[in-house]
Amino acid sequence: MSVSNNPGGSSQKRGVPLISMRNIQKSFGSVHALRGASVDVHAGEIVALVGDNGAGKSTLVKVMAGVHGFDSGDYEIDGVPAKINNPSDATAYGIQTVYQDLSLCNNLDAVQNLFLGREMTGSGWFGRRIKRAECEVRAREVMTRMRLGNLSLTRPVGAMSGGQRQNIAIARSILWTPKVVILDEPTAALSHSAAEQVSSLIRSLADEGLGIVIVSHDIHHFVVTKLSESMFTFVESWHDHRQEVRRPQA
Repeated sequence: MSVSNNPGGSSQKRGVPLISMRNIQKSFGSVHALRGASVDVHAGEIVALVGDNGAGKSTLVKVMAGVHGFDSGDYEIDGVPAKINNPSDATAYGIQTVYQDLSLCNNLDAVQNLFLGREMTGSGWFGRRIKRAECEVRAREVMTRMRLGNLSLTRPVGAMSGGQRQNIAIARSILWTPKVVILDEPTAALSHSAAEQVSSLIRSLADEGLGIVIVSHDIHHFVVTKLSESMFTFVESWHDHRQEVRRPQA
């Protein structure tokens, strides 16, 4: 049986969690990927899921995001049992995920990537043409909110730096006003300065009241230790314990 150091002990003080998962079990054939994983994500909180590759963090995130179902356990959103059978269900509940590969199209510009698959179009009388001007206005609003107003919206994403690409992927996740944003290795392969910029962006999103989940394989990474208020460590596919982390004083 997995050990959890009272993961929900402070819920009454902080209100009902945006996401609450209890005793989640998930197997792939004979492989037990999750054995009783439990995690809470509150509004304005940054939660880190850390552990070695293959320890189960990505599986738990994919259960959160509706990519995988789970065999047993309880999954609640805003205190109500959630029925999430696919990523569209998770999106409807206000959960957005930014995967490590970012899923951006290098030949498209920022606006096209932000609205990829969810384009704003006109009526059928005019062939459902994309409303480029309206998309640009909405994109600029989001980028300004994220303090990224100087980032070009017309430049192909493939010509941008790694940090800028990560920012575009995060901007796409908050374009539809989510409650929770999940970030899989958000600063992998980024320079220190670019990672600092991304971490500042993550902090600002939490300050706006979003629940943030960061997935990392490195417990000592400065983004994890600097930002996260709560840390869940995975060891050999077992959800091992919760560790409270204090952010350094400014």
